[in-house]
Amino acid sequence: MTAETTETSAETGVLLTDIAANKVKSLLEQEGRTDLALRVAVQPGGCSGLRYQLYFDDRSLDGDSRINFGDVAVVTDRMSTPYLGGAIIDFVDTIEKQGFTIDNPNAGGSCACGDSFS
Repeated sequence: MTAETTETSAETGVLLTDIAANKVKSLLEQEGRTDLALRVAVQPGGCSGLRYQLYFDDRSLDGDSRINFGDVAVVTDRMSTPYLGGAIIDFVDTIEKQGFTIDNPNAGGSCACGDSFS
């Protein structure tokens, strides 16, 4: 069985800022891997009911949506895609915080820890 992947536009899927795309590309170069995509998933859990997962993946699953941002591919699975439409992934590096952030217009609320949403 072959996995079917759908190309999604940035208007209907996840948007990766230039800063985040550069950070992802840098991390992949450090690993010496150009065959991996950034997989963004929504899973049950956290204080508010749902939480994000970001990780590098070489798999292509049935129903995946894929958006390319230059040399970086962002992949979401069939179940996560509706939760992530229009979400913006950025990378911040300040004295107070370092890491990827997700600004999701579909999130009705989030918990104080910032790791989960509803």
